[in-house]
Amino acid sequence: MNETTTGPGPGSRRRWLALAIVGAAMFLDTLDASIVTVVLPAIQTDLDSNYAMAQWTLAGYTLAFGLLLITGGRLGDIFGRKRVFMAGVAGFTAASVVCGVSVSGEMLVAGRFVQGLMAALMVPQTMAVVVTLFRREEWANAFTLVGVGLIVGSVSGPLLGGVLTELDLLGLGWRAIFLINVPLGLLTLLLAAFYVPESRSDEPLRVDLTGVLLLAAAALGLLYPLVQGREEGWPLWMFAVMAAAAALLVLFALQQRARHRRDGSALIPPPLFRPPSFRIGLTLTLLFYTGISSFFLVLTYHLQFGLGWSVWRTALATAAWPLAIIAATQVSWRVKSVSGRTWVGAGSLVLALGVLSAIVAVRSSGAGLQLWQVAAAGVVMGIGMGLCSPVLTAVVLGDVPAKDSGVGSGVVNAFMQLGSAAGIAVVGMVFFSLTGGHGTGDAELLGGALSTTLWYNVGAFLLTAALSRLLPGPDGQTAAPGEEREPDTAAELAAP
Repeated sequence: MNETTTGPGPGSRRRWLALAIVGAAMFLDTLDASIVTVVLPAIQTDLDSNYAMAQWTLAGYTLAFGLLLITGGRLGDIFGRKRVFMAGVAGFTAASVVCGVSVSGEMLVAGRFVQGLMAALMVPQTMAVVVTLFRREEWANAFTLVGVGLIVGSVSGPLLGGVLTELDLLGLGWRAIFLINVPLGLLTLLLAAFYVPESRSDEPLRVDLTGVLLLAAAALGLLYPLVQGREEGWPLWMFAVMAAAAALLVLFALQQRARHRRDGSALIPPPLFRPPSFRIGLTLTLLFYTGISSFFLVLTYHLQFGLGWSVWRTALATAAWPLAIIAATQVSWRVKSVSGRTWVGAGSLVLALGVLSAIVAVRSSGAGLQLWQVAAAGVVMGIGMGLCSPVLTAVVLGDVPAKDSGVGSGVVNAFMQLGSAAGIAVVGMVFFSLTGGHGTGDAELLGGALSTTLWYNVGAFLLTAALSRLLPGPDGQTAAPGEEREPDTAAELAAP
């Protein structure tokens, strides 16, 4: 695909600064995805909101991000990556202000939803900057720099959330976790205006607005009853909405086929699903990610509402999770003698073991649960995540041609977000139903609800491990010693 770039291109020293600026968007996205979880109970108490609000605060962000992620990349191709990036940063910053000054749960959820939409405009432009400004041999270093931003965001998120809330800067309390985005966003905007070059595709694909609306309606139709059903007493019309959502998914699939045949601009191109690795891997991705964010949602409520832990202590207990991911990722990427499906299966089993250890600790310790016990479970789960997650992505994209790497990566990332939103809805529904919407200060009630609910997460990871055997085995297509060849799949392009 032909590209038009205005400003510094390959070879310019300013391209590294441009990459650091757009990489800040990845940092902000990761930070806001992880900073909120440990603060949710405090937010709910302050806003006097229900448990559904807490679920929507997390799920609304990930759902909006996942739904617009692919379209965000195409908008950059059409209107210019710099222009779309800056629009996304400006919108994200404004939405952060809305979240920070929220006076109700509904206002906060609306702000979080817009944050997710704006993040979907920012994040896809980062890969485009790498591809357009860097030579192919520099891509690995460029993506490593982006990865550092992701790591810093995921590690600092919970800790920063705990620090800002506990310090109560200027009397802001939890609101500071959103308002901190304002100076960061304004600085990113200022630097982007001067140092990020404009680029766009000379042959961009059209935006599949119909596909986006159908998928959004289907996703909301499935998630809304799961989140709101308990609060509203499960009226009959909610089941009708879920049935309609299932029908919309079928209609979406048919529309995608027709759109692809007409002009090749389908939101999720059907040819991507031809390789078994993509079909099976995408299903596993959806299932796998239902067990991640949902675990920390219900754990946080038990620690703070059941055991009375502070936000800071909760943040410390969960900080071991991203650190273990970083360590385990280095192993899974470097040990090439083990097949991808083996890593996926092993990592999923370790994750299941980590959740089981959390269940045992909660049941055996009761109100005496210690920080080190939670941290130990987090370490085990982080190791499993690091062994599985990056390799699963590589396996899914393993047979996708390099020319489709952009849309393929977008689809995988979108399914990660949709899986997280679905897990938050399902696991949250079970947990808050078992607590009856009460139980603050009741360690026994919340502990029992947590240990029962987490069996879903165990099951999700065990099923992922079992189904991983359906993934393709080693393909043996490696270059001979001393032989170099051009990468021909999306996974090879994305590999560090």
